[in-house]
Amino acid sequence: MPIHPQIAEILDHIPPADGTRPDPATMRAAEEQRVTPAADRLPLAAVEDATAATAIGEVAIRIYTPVEADSYGLLVYFHGGAFFLGSLDTHDHVARSLAKETGHKVISVGYRLAPEASFPAGLDDCYGVVRWAAGERESLKWDGKNLAIAGDSSGGNFVAAVAAKAHDYGFNRITHQILFYPSLDLDFDVERYASLQENARGYGLETIGLRPWNSFYVESGADPADPLVSPIKRADLAGLPPALIITAEFDPLRDEGELYGQRLAEAGVETKVSRYSGANHGFVQNFSWIPEFYRAFEETGEFLNARPGQ
Repeated sequence: MPIHPQIAEILDHIPPADGTRPDPATMRAAEEQRVTPAADRLPLAAVEDATAATAIGEVAIRIYTPVEADSYGLLVYFHGGAFFLGSLDTHDHVARSLAKETGHKVISVGYRLAPEASFPAGLDDCYGVVRWAAGERESLKWDGKNLAIAGDSSGGNFVAAVAAKAHDYGFNRITHQILFYPSLDLDFDVERYASLQENARGYGLETIGLRPWNSFYVESGADPADPLVSPIKRADLAGLPPALIITAEFDPLRDEGELYGQRLAEAGVETKVSRYSGANHGFVQNFSWIPEFYRAFEETGEFLNARPGQ
């Protein structure tokens, strides 16, 4: 099917990428102008800004409580933004919808951004918050069952890397991983995935922009062949948590997400890959007001609640 007409109408007014390196300060300022006013946000039982005391320092977090209850499953969420954009505010609506549709207490992570803090700073923050959450059972009213992680785009990269890092460190409390149109291969060889060519231009995220946009994250000297930088490079995926991978039909990153799902399944990991027709990269953040795309939050709730962890 063609791209959704309401998305197409907006894309018609977005100039195409030219392959130049963006200015982080300018883009962050523009992004903050689009934040939903507090009065218009989805109401929940409680939303609280806090800090997580991790092994590498304090990390800003925002805790979303969907309803009043005695206990909750936990979902730690990593926002997207090509590693240099995004914040607790820009993705507040995503975290709220995840809390509402999953019934889980959501902990959104305000991790450090590139270029001020390139690899592995943001990843370390995300991993640290997951470990912190597992140790805060009483204060978070965690029921001891689900401890899930979720993220969109570059946040999906962090999900895969955190799951792998936790496995390698023997931390086995993560029960589920949810990746929305993840960025899993920072090598950006346009010949590697057909979607990098099929969806190269005209769909919001453009192939020509991938390398300059993500350069901030790896300019510390990070190697795109490192599985913690490009999680799809990990040789052995066995033993990782069950995964839900949601991709978009008109996304240059579509095929790497779907290949990762295939490789997880081949490694014996319970995996569901769900492609959203008519959608583009970023649809969970930008177009979840379209009913068929809001479905991604409902699907996440079904995935988390079908087989709770122990």
